[in-house]
Amino acid sequence: MKIRHPLLIKAAGKLGTLTVKGLVGTLRFDFRNFGPVMAPVADIPAGPRYLYALWHEYLMLPAVTLGHPDLAVLISKHADGQLLGSLITSMGMGMVLGSTNRGGIEAVKQIVAGTAGRRHLVVTPDGPRGPRREVQPGVVYIASRTGMQLVPVGIGLQHPFRMKSWDRFAVPRPGSRAVLINGTPMDIPNGLKSAGLEEYRAIVQAEMDRLNTIAEAWAKTGRLDHPS
Repeated sequence: MKIRHPLLIKAAGKLGTLTVKGLVGTLRFDFRNFGPVMAPVADIPAGPRYLYALWHEYLMLPAVTLGHPDLAVLISKHADGQLLGSLITSMGMGMVLGSTNRGGIEAVKQIVAGTAGRRHLVVTPDGPRGPRREVQPGVVYIASRTGMQLVPVGIGLQHPFRMKSWDRFAVPRPGSRAVLINGTPMDIPNGLKSAGLEEYRAIVQAEMDRLNTIAEAWAKTGRLDHPS
């Protein structure tokens, strides 16, 4: 049964927030920057706006550990997106309505014209419907049109529970290890067309794959295998 009534969605978001915060609070959380981007978000100095890219299945961890009013999250308009949006706003973050598999045009309009333009943005480049772990060109389009530096993010959970959804959404086990890695910010050229979007989409895909492989191995073994 899908939840569609606005009041029920809001209530589910608040209940979900309490549950998720309690669960994430039990985790052994480690964080690492591979580039100059600082965290938590509150420590990032005024100036450049960052576009953080992470897989849809891992959105729970950063929403709690790095959630902040200076962040907005790209959320789709369908019912599942509204429920997730309620969870995001309950944690104090903003929302931008749009989708990376439809060119990101609506998102760009909100970023340029609305309050989201003064925030950092979190995007799940394989959302809202997949394919799983496949970067859609919309995230590159958004970076190209807004001038935001794109920061690939790698996340790993130690033997998480997996939901039977298209993204195999990951739910951490209580008390397990969880890790998050910020990659090096990428400068995306302004005004990219189709060929350029695909070129940079492939670059982002490769870096997302690399960082998540490192993060997942770190969560599993407890060792970070990466040069300092």
